[in-house]
Amino acid sequence: MPQPMVPANGHDTRPKVLVPEKLSPDGLALLQASLEVHERQGLSADELLAIVGDYDAIIVRSETKCTASLLKAGKKLRVVARAGVGVDNVDLDAATKLGIIVVNSPQGNINAAAEHTIALLMAVARNIGAASLSLKGGKWDRSKLVGIEVKGKTLGILGLGKVGLTVARAAGGLGMKLLAFDPYANPALAAAANVEIVPTMDGLFETADFLTIHTPMIASTKGLIGTAELSKMKPTARVLNVARGGIVDEGALLVALEDGTIAGAGIDVWTSEPPKPGDTASKLIDHPKVVATPHLGASTHEAQENVSIDVCEQVLSILSGQLPRSAVNAPIILPEEYRTLRPFVVLLEKMGSLYTQHFSPSNTAQQLRTTFDLTYEGTLASANTTKPLFAALVKGLLSPISSSDSLNINIVNAELVAKERGILVNESRSRDQVEQEGYSASVTLKARLDPRSPSASRVLRGDPFDANASGAGRRKKIEDQVITGFISHNTPYISRLGRFNTSFVPEGTMLLCRNYDEPGKIGIVGAKLGKRGVNIRSMTVAPIETSATPGEDGGTAAGDGQREALMILGLDRAVSDEVRKSLIGEEGMLEASVVVL
Repeated sequence: MPQPMVPANGHDTRPKVLVPEKLSPDGLALLQASLEVHERQGLSADELLAIVGDYDAIIVRSETKCTASLLKAGKKLRVVARAGVGVDNVDLDAATKLGIIVVNSPQGNINAAAEHTIALLMAVARNIGAASLSLKGGKWDRSKLVGIEVKGKTLGILGLGKVGLTVARAAGGLGMKLLAFDPYANPALAAAANVEIVPTMDGLFETADFLTIHTPMIASTKGLIGTAELSKMKPTARVLNVARGGIVDEGALLVALEDGTIAGAGIDVWTSEPPKPGDTASKLIDHPKVVATPHLGASTHEAQENVSIDVCEQVLSILSGQLPRSAVNAPIILPEEYRTLRPFVVLLEKMGSLYTQHFSPSNTAQQLRTTFDLTYEGTLASANTTKPLFAALVKGLLSPISSSDSLNINIVNAELVAKERGILVNESRSRDQVEQEGYSASVTLKARLDPRSPSASRVLRGDPFDANASGAGRRKKIEDQVITGFISHNTPYISRLGRFNTSFVPEGTMLLCRNYDEPGKIGIVGAKLGKRGVNIRSMTVAPIETSATPGEDGGTAAGDGQREALMILGLDRAVSDEVRKSLIGEEGMLEASVVVL
């Protein structure tokens, strides 16, 4: 468990978590061990909007509406956690665009929801609600409260996910015949629960004595059960909904009950919660053929505890830089796989930042490119997903030039951000072994010329020189903008930069100088830095890539046959642009760039 991050000056710098709804004590204790937690129940929408900008995470249940305006106001928000299954109270599109990870707890209340479904099924079958009211009203009307047995009856299950399957197993124990409609149902799991999959919804409606709904509330399921569907059911059938309000058309259900189209309903969820006096939901609640509960599907002590602990653990993981296990708007990545990818995530972000800083037009007299080939080599080519690596690259590319945009670039919104900024990344895999190099996997980033650019046109015509370059680079070749990196002992290394073979750790402030490979150049740079009190922590001299030939992009010389080298210096402090430019003025010094990683 991470330790509280409270510095010596007493100011709490821990990430802040807002909890506007009730959460279990054990879940809160998990958060409070390493985060600053504020419980603020009963806030209005305006009050929530006013304070959300101070928080890194918000944990909600079903009442708090995380609208687009609220999420946009949460300038620091990195995660919205829904303590439960449904996330229809969270604007997922807005969260994704903003790079906010949305997590839920799809496992914690499965049993509770399934048991409540069975409870409603039995209550509707045996008139439990009406019987209780009657007896409490001083009546003994046994003859008016005769029910039906469920043994031998057909239960139609619309949606055979985890809750649907759990309901099926329980109903099977009661001796019910089980049918289900779900285009994505697992046939093996269905067969194991003795559930017969039917090919159409109509077949389910026509056959079911009880219809139970277990689908998410999305655009395609809103109003899924309406007048036409209810009219296909038996007049003795009952409808159960412990999923989400709005899947069943409440107006159509009310008419079907009053007209005798169906015999009853057990409803736990409503289009508007709580229902407003006099609206359709309120009329359903008052209807004698309806057993109604106030969204109690997940309301057990065990479920509340389970979902609270689950989402709190995910919030802790995300705020410590790990991945969630139940992200709604991001790919699910297994923990063991992420542990393998994590060092390469660091490497890719550094490679992206190195590209933008080193190949900047102010350093190379060339334009930054926005089309990239990203090649995963060796064992990395077998990774099931490269989403974290793609996101890290995009973040690195943009961070030196647009810090506000890059703060929240992650696996959630990386593709959207790349598209908005005109960045195209073509990912490929090469299974060629790289063990002979001393490592098992590497990544190569190559920036390609826009085919519409004048430089690309010259290359296509067979003229690889840049006529727009100035000074020492007047006839400089149009270089390959290439970076290759690898991981050794969990440390990132750069093994190729442009046309140069090298091996250095990309960290801190670095000065990169391209110069003619001749005596005295290191001394010139050292003298200039020394005069300004800058100490050199490390130095690497990189030769030109031996496979390069004068006819290739990124050839071996600057136009007059002289060999070149790349000097890579690690410095103990920042270097002004004035110093960088003064180096280029020295004889034989062709380019210089300052990179901060």
